Amino acid sequence: MNLEPRTQSLAQRDAVLAVIETLSGFLKGKGRTIRLCVIALLTGGNILLEDIPGLGKTTLALALSRVLGLSFGRIQCTSDLLPSDITGLSIFNREENRFTFIPGPLFHNLLLVDEINRAMPKSQSALLESMEERKVTVEGATYDLPSPFLVVATQNPVEQVGTHPLPESQLDRFLICTGIGYPPEEIEKSIIRGGSIRDELKNLTPVISVEALLEAQQAVRERVFLSEKVTEYLFRIVGATRSHPQVLSGLSTRAGINLAEAARANAYLEGREYVIPEDVKALAVPVGAHRIITAADQDGVRKEQLLRSILKAIPVPLA
Repeated sequence: MNLEPRTQSLAQRDAVLAVIETLSGFLKGKGRTIRLCVIALLTGGNILLEDIPGLGKTTLALALSRVLGLSFGRIQCTSDLLPSDITGLSIFNREENRFTFIPGPLFHNLLLVDEINRAMPKSQSALLESMEERKVTVEGATYDLPSPFLVVATQNPVEQVGTHPLPESQLDRFLICTGIGYPPEEIEKSIIRGGSIRDELKNLTPVISVEALLEAQQAVRERVFLSEKVTEYLFRIVGATRSHPQVLSGLSTRAGINLAEAARANAYLEGREYVIPEDVKALAVPVGAHRIITAADQDGVRKEQLLRSILKAIPVPLA
């Protein structure tokens, strides 16, 4: 019996877990958000961090790129941001008498899109193709993006000045949407006492190779089994959102696919080669809540709470 593939798989998983452990030690109190970022990375998805400024969203993205050893690009969204500021543009080269394409910050493994909801819709739309297809079309030419590719976008609450709600089509491109929240009291006191840790980012070194990361992504896709029973449970959740009286538009088929992918990644991190219902239940809110559109008279309803109530009403099958 050849144990080499399984041994390699365990080594890859250990390296992925080392990413979570390293970041959790560096960014105190953000363990859940770090795990969700890694789940998004393992599935080839994107993550939206929604919270008030000053809670470490940007620092998390910077630290993630350092620990992963990935090339890093950053876009600071403003109202005058242009699509070419994201994708790049062609500049005429007098010496060669032709136009030369200058890639924008989009052409990096990890792209931080800071305060995405401060950009105008036209600029936001420049990200749609890249987030879904891992390629971008500029001036009629299509360019492949590097692999792995991850968009980490931050969003301020829509109540803040200068923000614009993201359209549903763009929200649907994010595998996961989550907040960071305030750290526990004692941890926050130590953070305040110690000051900013942004300068310490230079001390972080990669703990996983790009090759191992790509192999881990492949393992999640190909080696983690999703049974008919778990698929039925997942579909019942999706179906329940479509028939709920408070919901105008429930989860799409893409949302169901994304939930299955995230559940596989969670099982992989837990050391299992199969998905259990608890994997689906654990990821249903961060994967699904931001995709739900509530009825017109339900504006005050929190989507996360609504989806949790739906989950409670659906019996969890025995694995």
